[in-house]
Amino acid sequence: METIDGDVTWDDLINLPVDPPIKRNICRNCKRPVAVCYCEYLPTERLDPLCKVILLQHPAEEKRCLHTATILSLSLKKERCVVYKGTKFPQNRHSGLYEILNLPNTLLLYPTANAVDLRRLPKVTEESQLNYTLVIIDGTWPQAKTIYNKSTALHALKQVKLSHHQGSEYIIRTQPTENCLSTLETAAEALSVLENKPNLKKDLLRPLKALCKYQLNHGATVHESKEYRLKNKTYPKLIGKRLKKLLEKTRTEETSFNEMIQNQNEICEKL
Repeated sequence: METIDGDVTWDDLINLPVDPPIKRNICRNCKRPVAVCYCEYLPTERLDPLCKVILLQHPAEEKRCLHTATILSLSLKKERCVVYKGTKFPQNRHSGLYEILNLPNTLLLYPTANAVDLRRLPKVTEESQLNYTLVIIDGTWPQAKTIYNKSTALHALKQVKLSHHQGSEYIIRTQPTENCLSTLETAAEALSVLENKPNLKKDLLRPLKALCKYQLNHGATVHESKEYRLKNKTYPKLIGKRLKKLLEKTRTEETSFNEMIQNQNEICEKL
């Protein structure tokens, strides 16, 4: 029998199936395969917090199969969570964003040197008639930094940060440091702090916990942060400039940062 490339026979080609492979059913709501849909864990009714969340989403983040911004969008009323896409903000196509950025109570949740702890702000209540618009950059840390640097309009906003929070529960994705949170967790923590509503955070994170549990039950592994792996000498790469700068900003007092970096690079060079 004549072969192609010495391995595949014509009979093998003839026996190949004509029909295309069967695609998995996709949930119309969360856009996830039905088998891993998390919609049953979403709030029964969309949540209506007093504050509003604005996501500035890097185009690459939307393409990730496991990102948390969709959970946030599906959990909050549409007018309470608005997503703008791009790498520079605002632009002409970002309808209404310029006006939002110029509101007096608009906050940028981004850890600059001038950012103040979110817990120090006055709490939001229905009686006080106070509310905030939270602007959150949705992307990896390098992407978020790029967006911030290119979007000079963001520099004029009051900048706030989250402190004294627990580590990320998004354990199927590697975080740079122990203090990093996903977009969903950042919004959930901020809203619960500003409105003094712990249940708000609990309701928002329920789908994320269900998603992580399912992935772990089907072969995924827990992803420790890069900082954690460095401390425990299990990080397999040399330390790049971006990670080094980020660790310098977030290192704790008990961490001998320079010694940790030196030991890690010596280990990698010996491999």
